[in-house]
Amino acid sequence: VQLQASGGGLVQAGGSLRLSCAASGFTFRNYVMGWFRQAPGKEREFVAIITRSGSATHVADSVKGRFTIARDNAKRTVYLQMNSLKPEDTAVYYCGATTTIYPRSTQAEQYGHWGQGTQVTVSS
Repeated sequence: VQLQASGGGLVQAGGSLRLSCAASGFTFRNYVMGWFRQAPGKEREFVAIITRSGSATHVADSVKGRFTIARDNAKRTVYLQMNSLKPEDTAVYYCGATTTIYPRSTQAEQYGHWGQGTQVTVSS
């Protein structure tokens, strides 16, 4: 199982980034996919999840209206479009795969597979 996250970087407040997570080594369409983030000194926190088919998504209140999660099962990739970024969005962003459904799929401990993380830094 491999999850390769990319797309992070340094952006000014109000800017946008699009994260990608490419999956291999497992049947991607059978897994709920999630994005979490972890800031220095803090626990990993839920950002967004998407169901196996992509028909439903759930996002954290802190990013609602700004972040969108999507997936392409043919490309085995999940995306996180981040708009109107704020300095408090600064963190390492991780993608994960789980067979657990909502709402437990918002819990990091439900994920057995994680990508390596990609740094997002938002300057004020």
